[in-house]
Amino acid sequence: MNEREFLAGRFEAHRGRLQAVAYRMLGSHSEAEDAVQEAWLRLSRADPGDVRNLAGWLTTVVGRVCLDMLRSRGSRREEPLEARLPDPVVSPLDGRGAPPDPEQAALVADSVGLALLVVLESLTPAERLAFVLHDMFAVPYEEIAPLLGRSTAAARQLASRARRRVRGCAPSPDRDMARQREVVEAFVAAAHEGDFAALVAVLDPDVVLRAEAGALVGGGWAEVRGARNVARQALAFRRASPSTGRLALVNGMVGVVNTVHGRPSAVMSFTVSGGRVAGIDILADPDRLAGLDLAAFEG
Repeated sequence: MNEREFLAGRFEAHRGRLQAVAYRMLGSHSEAEDAVQEAWLRLSRADPGDVRNLAGWLTTVVGRVCLDMLRSRGSRREEPLEARLPDPVVSPLDGRGAPPDPEQAALVADSVGLALLVVLESLTPAERLAFVLHDMFAVPYEEIAPLLGRSTAAARQLASRARRRVRGCAPSPDRDMARQREVVEAFVAAAHEGDFAALVAVLDPDVVLRAEAGALVGGGWAEVRGARNVARQALAFRRASPSTGRLALVNGMVGVVNTVHGRPSAVMSFTVSGGRVAGIDILADPDRLAGLDLAAFEG
């Protein structure tokens, strides 16, 4: 085995973690893969003697690449990014409401709910980097600060500001999969039957529904708040676009993949908190759905 093959093997051992860092930073599968590939290119050009802690070196490189990618999305480098739903991680759900195999179970244990990723999308690039690297991957502020060109104290302040926003906007989900499934099935049944009262009963009074590209009348980005408003919108959507819903695992939580004539038309992520639906995130952009692996839900 030559030196490059040895280095590639060491890199592959860290790929899963790097992919997780990049996905949480970018909310995009393809962009996360690009960021990880760029980290490999930089490693392949680096002097091995300069890389003492490979895991830490790669994590900070991916963080720097993601920061540059986030900043390039908007016209103003430190402004929150345009509202968008992150790419969901979708897989089938077995009959018990549990992931079907040990590998999938590991994914669930390490998953980040779509609702949390939506909140991360609202942060500035610097806030997101500080929060993701420190709070999710335990990178010290002393290592984060140089990536931002800030002091250690400033990096700590950015993460603290992001943390307050996350706690205020992302409800803490119920982790009982069976309970999640019960609540989501109740929502689906009430929507299918056109039962407004039953829908309101299963929704948290402060529920937030977010949808991107075609999920609501007018398309694009839409946000609806409050149980009665969300119930009305759910019934209107059901009447306008009859579909078949199949339970799925969406970012580690019970969700639904809607299909029309056997083809996926929307991915719905539910945040169940306190036994009620506290958040619904719907991705119905045909172009973005085409980029997801939804073959298991076709037909």
